Amino acid sequence: MEIGSSGLHQYGGEIQQDFLRQLRGKQAYANYREMADNDPVIGAMLHAIEMLIRAVDWSVEPADDEDERAIAEAEFVSSCLGDMSDSWADTLAAIMGFLVYGYSYHEIVYKRRQGYTKDARTRSKHSDGRIGWRKLPTRSQETIDRWDLDPSGGIKGAYQNDPNSSKKGVVFLPIEKCLLFRTTSKLNNPQGRSVLRNAFIPWYYKRRIQEIEAIGIERDLAGLPVALVPPQLLSNAATSEERAALDAIKQIVRNVKRDEQEGIVFPLAYDPETGNPAYDLKLLSTGGRRQFDTDAIIARYDQRIAMTVLADFLLLGHEKVGSQALSVSKVDLFVRSLDAYLSEIAEVFNQHAIPRLMRLNGVDEALSPSLTWSTPKSVDLASIGSFVTSLAQAGAPLFPDENLEGYLRGIAGLPVGEAEAV
Repeated sequence: MEIGSSGLHQYGGEIQQDFLRQLRGKQAYANYREMADNDPVIGAMLHAIEMLIRAVDWSVEPADDEDERAIAEAEFVSSCLGDMSDSWADTLAAIMGFLVYGYSYHEIVYKRRQGYTKDARTRSKHSDGRIGWRKLPTRSQETIDRWDLDPSGGIKGAYQNDPNSSKKGVVFLPIEKCLLFRTTSKLNNPQGRSVLRNAFIPWYYKRRIQEIEAIGIERDLAGLPVALVPPQLLSNAATSEERAALDAIKQIVRNVKRDEQEGIVFPLAYDPETGNPAYDLKLLSTGGRRQFDTDAIIARYDQRIAMTVLADFLLLGHEKVGSQALSVSKVDLFVRSLDAYLSEIAEVFNQHAIPRLMRLNGVDEALSPSLTWSTPKSVDLASIGSFVTSLAQAGAPLFPDENLEGYLRGIAGLPVGEAEAV
């Protein structure tokens, strides 16, 4: 009997783990979406991750290489991955949404494979009559209303409130019919933790500095408008007509901009006592360069944002500093960090999706194959060339060696030799 709980901060199924209110619930989804869609540095980071993961070679390995039944089930699962209405690459891209929001919830939709039919529930490239995956559609994070958690913190499912549904109701999506991908399972939080979480603070200040910078540029070009009006318009005894005139003048001052429609119409009136203009509008010029270099401040926040996912190598060329060796080491560290995300995707399939598929087809779970991947490689050909040259100069008998030559050709993307081709 389980006595304790995970200690996850939640109320009625709504997760309140983050201490920042801006990163709770629907407000968190809105902020993360704005960060991913509007910020060029974050967009470049996510695009780099997605492209690298798309380039990974996935394969299905049998539970036993010597068992014909296990080999047949591995071929079956591999055929299911290529028999969905969405391609495996598109499905993988949808799963990668868990990087931005912390988690990605997918409903499993099955079909019986009966060859080409008009019914999408039976249409397949295969006609063996077995049950396969029809699709793994994403359930948008912004439509997940709350979670159903047991007293010890176990995940039983999620409630979805789809605003586009004709039923206009809340639908329960049980965990047994879904796949939950998370960046982390700490405290068994169903919402994981966004990879953009640590980038929120620098992004928050960077965005506001950019807004201030844009306002400052506009004021530098247009100047600071100053309107001089008769004292009567500013007094408490001003009539309704005078207050209306003052409001109109304030509106003019607020709307002074440098564009194709610029121009101001102001009344020509003089003070009868002094002979000076009763109304006047002046533009005060700025004092020159600002005390703070906003370019350096924004660049500093860009670097901190990229550092949160080890993608600061993206800024090396823009900063005009950094050696090639440094860039290679940073890229290699970034690529290795992707193993955690690839492992999460594979583990969800291996622990939940594939065993369920085996049970539905009446197959012993012991024959369940495993989804595996090959880690993307970032090869520094110059370093390898120097290493091979040093070995040769030291007297190491490297060539002729067909295996070594084939390996070197392979990592360099060169065609294989005649002996290897045979």
